[in-house]
Amino acid sequence: MANQPILRISRLTSVALAVACQESDIRQVKALVIGPPESPYEYGFFEFLVRFGSEYPSKPPKVDAKTTNGGRCRFNPNIYAGGKVCLSILGTWHGERPGEEWSPAQGLESVLVSIQSLMSNNPYENEPGYENAKSADDKKLNEAYCAKIRHETLRIAVIQKLEDALNIQGDGSVEPNGPTYQWDDSEEEDNKDAEEEQKAKDELSKFEPFKDLFKRRFMWWYEHYMNTIDQNKSKNKDGNPFEKMPFEGPGNTMDGKFGYSDLTKRLVRIKDVIKQETEGWAKEGLTLKARESTKSSNLQRQFEQLSELLKQKKVYNFSIELDNGNPFVWDITYFGKPMTHLDGGVFKIRMAVSPRFPDEQPRVTVMTPLYHHRVSKEGVLCYFPNRHEEMKDHVESIVRALEEESPPYDPRTIVHPEATKLLWGSDADKKKYYRQMRRSAQDSTEF
Repeated sequence: MANQPILRISRLTSVALAVACQESDIRQVKALVIGPPESPYEYGFFEFLVRFGSEYPSKPPKVDAKTTNGGRCRFNPNIYAGGKVCLSILGTWHGERPGEEWSPAQGLESVLVSIQSLMSNNPYENEPGYENAKSADDKKLNEAYCAKIRHETLRIAVIQKLEDALNIQGDGSVEPNGPTYQWDDSEEEDNKDAEEEQKAKDELSKFEPFKDLFKRRFMWWYEHYMNTIDQNKSKNKDGNPFEKMPFEGPGNTMDGKFGYSDLTKRLVRIKDVIKQETEGWAKEGLTLKARESTKSSNLQRQFEQLSELLKQKKVYNFSIELDNGNPFVWDITYFGKPMTHLDGGVFKIRMAVSPRFPDEQPRVTVMTPLYHHRVSKEGVLCYFPNRHEEMKDHVESIVRALEEESPPYDPRTIVHPEATKLLWGSDADKKKYYRQMRRSAQDSTEF
């Protein structure tokens, strides 16, 4: 099998999709599909294992769903609890329309987009024989089906993912998992117990490429998750059982009860633990700095280079400094661009850098209150760096996010639902949005 098609797949990037593979075995790819907005799967993290055989691309890859609650939850008529994904493009289902079958011109992105298309507002109609089920009873069943999918998306495809990534236990406590730091080989302590060292290496060897993405996106979409609960908890009372669908059978169903009160508590706990983890990076960073580690020196050098570049280019709309000299905490001061709605504003921004950067990406918080569609009510900034390993690009991308004037509408980048609704609303709504933004600029000098 030629490896070039697989290598191209590893570079697939999208707000809605992500893929990753290990260099030691590029034929097994982990893929992530983000649940489409305004669907019962909204902002869920759905993982799939994709295996490319020796006949790829002449024949399709094999795809298994992994977000199934241990094989106990069927999220869609075409996505079984056991992991099977039924799609014509994969050869696991025979469609009636021509052109639905696999062809070598297609690739993993086509497969993932097809899977995402199953996650609609009418999943009931994905079941063969139910494509034209439009009766009043069918509509009620579809509503009931969407109701339990919505609940289980939050419980399994969001909360369980984050609790696993953060090692949050059933009682809400956090269990340490492996070493706090990942040292360079040259920084290993000579007196480290051999057994403990091997255990740490085994732990770090586990390939879980999306943990950091889960955490960052969770903070983006936290308000969405809470709004979903607020909108549905009165319609689906705690303890009410899920309604069984006619096509669900033993071992391939979605059984359970509603429990939005518990989900609310768990969402809040996840948010708090992510904040604690982010704050802990500063302490880890100071330890690395004291050790004169390679990671610390590299970040210090990037800071100094960017500082010098800003002076040379006479950039005055933002400045940078390290918090107490810690290269893992960058403080950015952004000065509102003249002749814009942020003109005259002075905004403090903190960028926390992980000791595992760039594998873990920075987390950015706008400390000064700012009414902006890219900034959540808690100050979390949604931005997109082009070069993830360069701090310079992160800083420039942060400024670009704050200054964008006519952004394309993409609901997956919404972190402040209220502000977004105004920005893309009526003319009166837009005026209100910009009025709020100008007020933020005016108030910022007193913060």
